[in-house]
Amino acid sequence: MAVKGILIRDICPILKNPGALTAVIDLFEERECDLCPVCLAAQGFLFGSLLAQRLGVGFVLVRKMGKLPGPTLSVAHNLEYGEAEVKIQEDAVAPEQKVLLIDDLLATGGNLCAICELMKKQNAEVMGCMVVIELNGVEKLKPNALFSLEKY
Repeated sequence: MAVKGILIRDICPILKNPGALTAVIDLFEERECDLCPVCLAAQGFLFGSLLAQRLGVGFVLVRKMGKLPGPTLSVAHNLEYGEAEVKIQEDAVAPEQKVLLIDDLLATGGNLCAICELMKKQNAEVMGCMVVIELNGVEKLKPNALFSLEKY
C-alpha cells in the first residue's frame, strides 16, 4: 500500500527476471564470501536467502513484532510513516559472529540501523550492509559500510 509522500521503488522486475536476480546475487557474492546474511522481512529475505544458499552459510531472520517463536530480542525504531519494532531470536547469532545485513532498499536507514542495534545486543560484528536500491539514509549507517547496486 502506497503512503502519500513516500517514494516507492519496484524490485518486482528483478524478481521476475531470472538473469537479473542471478546478477544481483552474483554481485553480492563478489563483495562478501563467507558471512552470515541477516535480513529483514520480507524483501530482504528474497536476496539474503539466495545469497546464503550460494555461499553455503546460514541465514538469520529479523521480523516484526509477534512473528518469531521463542525468546527474542527487540529494537524499536522510527520509520518514514510511523514507528516499528523488529525482533530476532535470542540464539540466532553467536557472540562475535561476523554478519552481513541485507535488504532490498535503503530509504531512511531506520530498518538497517535497528538491525545493527540487534546485532550489538547479540555481540555480533556487522561487517557491512548490502541493498539493491539506495535512496538515502547512508549517513545513519556509519561507521558500517554500505554496498548498493543502484542509487537514486
